[in-house]
Amino acid sequence: MQNPIILVIAEHFEGKLKPVTLELLTCAEKIRQFQKSSIIVTVLGDNVQALAERLAKDHGVNVIAVHNPHLQYYNGEIYKTILTKLVGELQPVFVCVAHTAQGLDFAPAMALRSAAACITGVEGIFQEGGHLCFSRLIFGGKVVTHVVPSTNATILTVQPGLFKPHSKGQASPGKVEMRDMPLQPKQTRSMGIKTVQTPSGSLAEAKIVVTAGRGIGKKENLDLIYRLAEIFPKAAVGGSRPVCDMGWLEYRQQVGVTGATVNPELYLACGVSGAVQHLSGMRGAGFVVAINTDPNAAIFNLADVCVTEDLTTFIPALIEAYKKKRQASD
Repeated sequence: MQNPIILVIAEHFEGKLKPVTLELLTCAEKIRQFQKSSIIVTVLGDNVQALAERLAKDHGVNVIAVHNPHLQYYNGEIYKTILTKLVGELQPVFVCVAHTAQGLDFAPAMALRSAAACITGVEGIFQEGGHLCFSRLIFGGKVVTHVVPSTNATILTVQPGLFKPHSKGQASPGKVEMRDMPLQPKQTRSMGIKTVQTPSGSLAEAKIVVTAGRGIGKKENLDLIYRLAEIFPKAAVGGSRPVCDMGWLEYRQQVGVTGATVNPELYLACGVSGAVQHLSGMRGAGFVVAINTDPNAAIFNLADVCVTEDLTTFIPALIEAYKKKRQASD
């Protein structure tokens, strides 16, 4: 009898796999520890054969590469149609999708069309009472809930940064199956991608990130955030989505699912409540300090140091203390 299938949907851009794809492989391996199954990865795109072959060779997994001339850029309409067909054919028990803007675009519709369950924002996997359970945050990250699917197939969107990227092993190379599905979009078409030029000191390069949340109170308090960032070398200022939506910071400075994913050595969260979407963008930080007046803020569940204080009082005091210590050392 053939093993059940876990289908992993690869996410890639400009010929390179996004790191979250390797995290999805680790997630699939974790599921396989509890339920014997086979892993298949699918890569959709205009020119994906080389990418699929590299993935199969480096990670020892079987890959289905789907070529579509209209997928030079991501198109949700085509993704939903192709993936629904694959799910219908392969009948996977689980489909692992990245909990990103792209994954959240097609996963719910794919689940609906496939009569599958859809569990979003998966953060952990464990077994309880003979059932495979998935943990996810609800109520703005303040409560962890455990979910057990009751359908034959389940679509999982997996939070980035919570599973270690799958390492290159010594396994034999997997097989690559090339398919051609020349479907045309009927309702939408991609117009291209505009790349934003990021200056030096960008979030991706920063070793220290100081992030402003809505809890800073008003735009004028951003001056405190920049002053705090200035005392550190190789630091950058980031913002939560509400701060960027209000126009206080540029969208290139946004941290989270729909913004940047950062992995600094130190992350200073100022007035950040800790919504799930934001946490997924900074979980890779080495050390997290959170400043918030709300002792129940979700960010405190992730922080290494929690400061329950008004940042307009704490940050000036911190800067002053730093300056005095530096003067004393000089």
